[in-house]
Amino acid sequence: MAAKVESLARALALLTAFVLCEYGDLRAQTADLVDRSALRVCADPANLPFSNKKREGFENKLAELLGEKLGVPVLYTWFPQAMGFVRNTLRARKCDIIMGFSQGHELVQNTNHYYRSTYVMIVPAASPLKDVEHIGDARLKGRRIGVVAGTPPATLLALNDLLETARPFQLMVDRRFESPAEKMVEEIVSGALDAGLLWGPIGGYYAKKSKTPLAVIPLTKEKQGPRMAYRITFGVRLNEKEWKRQLNRLIAKHQDEIHGLLLGYGVPLLDEQNKLIARGK
Repeated sequence: MAAKVESLARALALLTAFVLCEYGDLRAQTADLVDRSALRVCADPANLPFSNKKREGFENKLAELLGEKLGVPVLYTWFPQAMGFVRNTLRARKCDIIMGFSQGHELVQNTNHYYRSTYVMIVPAASPLKDVEHIGDARLKGRRIGVVAGTPPATLLALNDLLETARPFQLMVDRRFESPAEKMVEEIVSGALDAGLLWGPIGGYYAKKSKTPLAVIPLTKEKQGPRMAYRITFGVRLNEKEWKRQLNRLIAKHQDEIHGLLLGYGVPLLDEQNKLIARGK
């Protein structure tokens, strides 16, 4: 009797393993539900230099580049890039890719990074501060410095006792009606601020648009506080491995073209040694 029970148990175990194996294969085949007939992009409708509904941002242009290489049209799901963005777009399967996501973020699966950039300090090109290389420089004492509240450079100002004369700008705003970065650059040009601290792609873009020459200083020499440089990836759903691999292949094959596009928008690009990447390099 015991032998029969043992034999039956073994048979059930084998059957269970077979079912699980078959289910696992089926799941692997169906988990990647990316729409291959179009490049479906999640994006903010008013968030230059990244994206807008007129498709003028560099992430819009990058999406067009990917769509061209894939041979499919680009379709958008528009949603303000604030709380609930991923939940209401990518996770709701209304789209298949977020064009810009910091590497290591838990809400998405990151592809390989397609660029690396840093926070920057912006000053007038004729300013005596134009050769300052880090926030600990004594020449910044008492200066009026613009900073977006809650960003890593705000911590640097605090560590260097520079908050007293700093001018804070809001982090979370409706970009359809407010543009803190653009306002900060305007105040640097007018002289209301001596300097401003911004995420490089944003600061570089508005500095490039300014009619007054501005110096954009990468913050790559800080000795304390949070890191200033970040790798930026495409964000996809957590279980879509093949889609991630396909995008990684596109990044590798067209990296120079991607860098050229970003440099055209004034994005400061860094290599892994924190050196600026120039056009064509």
